[in-house]
Amino acid sequence: MLVRAVSLDLDDTLWPVLPALIEAEHCVDRWLQQHHPDVARAWPLEAMRELREQIARDNTHLSHDFSEQRRLTIRHAFAACGIDDAPVDETWRIYFAARNNVELYPDSLAALERIVERVPLVAISNGNADLEVIGLHHLFHTRLSASGVGVAKPDPRIFLAAAEALGLPPHEVLHVGDDPLLDVVGAREAGMRTVWLNRDGAVWSHGPAPDLEFTDMTSLADWIEASTATDS
Repeated sequence: MLVRAVSLDLDDTLWPVLPALIEAEHCVDRWLQQHHPDVARAWPLEAMRELREQIARDNTHLSHDFSEQRRLTIRHAFAACGIDDAPVDETWRIYFAARNNVELYPDSLAALERIVERVPLVAISNGNADLEVIGLHHLFHTRLSASGVGVAKPDPRIFLAAAEALGLPPHEVLHVGDDPLLDVVGAREAGMRTVWLNRDGAVWSHGPAPDLEFTDMTSLADWIEASTATDS
């Protein structure tokens, strides 16, 4: 298998995202309690989550843009309290900072540093992780988000955009991600080689198996080093 570049999912591939998302919601809630207590009382955490889910259902044209969904949620929450001029920028700043305060899986950083010595890396994410804030941007040739491209995984177009940015045909790019549908099936449909990063030991049940399956990033780095050594 000829691999000349690696594309990577971010959330739940390089770090667990749920702790950061929960803390980000709590940070916004604490800020609302201090500065807009009426809104905080009307929209406690669970109610705000339900509103965000409703916003997503009602605005399917924003299915690729989680950031705008959350900004729209704040606007609706404040409007429901009779406040038209919602502090969207301030609440988003608070949320975004906490959402990107992630803790890498122990294997991620060393593996990334090993991989980038062999092949270029490109990030492909449906979420709003910011590699500059997180401090990993220097390792990536290109960073693509669903909101920036205009489509979300598993749409093949976001994977094809990554291949185009790398100047490579899709079959020479190996996509790595934790989600069977969004990452493996989506990348395969775009013509890429695929890795399922299966940290939890789940059983594959989504059609044709991925080209490779690893339980951690270290194993991926081992394979990349062995593969590129053979190719050279």
